[in-house]
Amino acid sequence: MPPRPLAIGPAGHAAARAIERARAARGYSQRQLAARVTALGRPMTFTALSRVERTVRRCDIDDLVAIAAALGIAPQTLLAGALPASGAAGAGEM
Repeated sequence: MPPRPLAIGPAGHAAARAIERARAARGYSQRQLAARVTALGRPMTFTALSRVERTVRRCDIDDLVAIAAALGIAPQTLLAGALPASGAAGAGEM
C-alpha cells in the first residue's frame, strides 16, 4: 500500500496564513518571494509557495527558515500564531 501524505495540522495552517500575511504586508508577489527564497539557496517555485500558502503542500523546516529569511523576519514569527500563549500550561516546557 503506498504511503499516505501526512495531514497538515493547526501549526501548519497558522504558518501558512502567517507567510501569506507577511508576504502581502511587504508587497511581494508569490513569484517575487519565491525568487528571494531561491536566491538564498533554497530553490522554490511560485507554485510551491502558492501550495504552501493554500495548505496543499507541507512547509518543511528548511522551507520555513528560508521563507522567513527572505521576508526579513525570524522563523518563530511565522509560528507565533500556532504557539500557546506565554504562561499557558506547558508553554516552554520540554
